[in-house]
Amino acid sequence: MTEELLALQAIDTIADQLTHRRSHLPELADATAARAARADWERQRDEFGRQLDALTVEIESAEHDSGDIDRHRDRLNAQLRTVIAPREAEALQHEIKTLSDRRSTLDDRELLALEQQAALDDERASHAGLEPAVLGRLEVAEAALATAMGEIDQQLSELAERRAGIREGLAPQLLARYDSLRAQLGVAVARLVGSRCDGCHLDLSAAEVEAVKAVDRTELAECPQCGRLLVR
Repeated sequence: MTEELLALQAIDTIADQLTHRRSHLPELADATAARAARADWERQRDEFGRQLDALTVEIESAEHDSGDIDRHRDRLNAQLRTVIAPREAEALQHEIKTLSDRRSTLDDRELLALEQQAALDDERASHAGLEPAVLGRLEVAEAALATAMGEIDQQLSELAERRAGIREGLAPQLLARYDSLRAQLGVAVARLVGSRCDGCHLDLSAAEVEAVKAVDRTELAECPQCGRLLVR
């Protein structure tokens, strides 16, 4: 019984170490960084798209407003050619000039938007050229992570089979005690080496050692310092 418990504890300890290692793999950090790089690339790609869409709307709006101004100005010019009264002609000329100034402002705005659009198109094309490298890095990182995790999962699977076999041969009451201590302390079973508990690494007094040794061999003693099951 004692050797079986120690074997169970050894398996559980190795499984704990493997599980911890699995969650701290360098391949996991690499994959996380590669995923973040892809997400950053996608965010930048989408941002280029949003900015270009906004510029397209601005350009189309400027062209639409310019067209309205041109039509209005053409009507005023036609009206001006039929006007005889100087005051009315002066008023029409002022309105035509105001429209021409607005048209010039729209032209400047549209030209600036077109220049920004061209620059963004170049940046987006350059950014798109990075996609193969970003996706390639992610693919390599994911593959390395899958391999590393697969190896650990295989070991954990083998340990689980051995663990199940050992637990089948132990009494339910003992297993419940073992599992409770495992949940509290991580290591539930330890050897008594001389006068030292190999679990908490504390020395027992002579009286405590004698009390542990006095426990029937068919029973398991407990460490008076940490409460772990002691194998003598």
